[in-house]
Amino acid sequence: MSAKVDKYMRKNFQKIRSTGGTYRGRMKPQGSKCPKVDGMDAEGQKNYNSGSDFVLEFGDLRFSFNDNDFSQRIEQAAHKIGFVDGQLNDHELTDLLCLTVNGEIDDPASSLGEHIIDNWFELVGPAERSLVHWLRRLVFRGAWLDQRVKDEELDIQFEENAQEFKYVRPEDGTEVIVLEPGFSLSRYAYKR
Repeated sequence: MSAKVDKYMRKNFQKIRSTGGTYRGRMKPQGSKCPKVDGMDAEGQKNYNSGSDFVLEFGDLRFSFNDNDFSQRIEQAAHKIGFVDGQLNDHELTDLLCLTVNGEIDDPASSLGEHIIDNWFELVGPAERSLVHWLRRLVFRGAWLDQRVKDEELDIQFEENAQEFKYVRPEDGTEVIVLEPGFSLSRYAYKR
């Protein structure tokens, strides 16, 4: 990331860093006062961990991400709900990261950030229709599924007809784990 983008991220993340405390069901950069977790949730499932730059907590689960992993997951989530198309540049990705972490963008670094601010009332709203909710939800769901595959609780199969990957239980290989239908924000998609 460029120095300008890095400076912008530090400025915008300061708001959430300075609050300290633990956020349940919210994203935050690592480094603020967080309880130590031994890597397992209450039911004995391992928590996903690729680094310590960002943390997502939900219930007893605590997933931590390195910057690269988190950035890729955010961009993939935005693609999945039809909000962006094509690869994002550093400034666009920074705005999407700030939105996901802070729940808003105070000072946009790109035209994507300006688009989000211009369409704020259409993109915010109840959780089931909120851009922030769906970005966080898809990051969490992807990490949860990746951890289940790593723990050999799920397998991945490629569905030729649908041209997509499916998650199946390894004990029978036939029962597909059905993922809820995705949410679409293509109506308010960012266009360059």
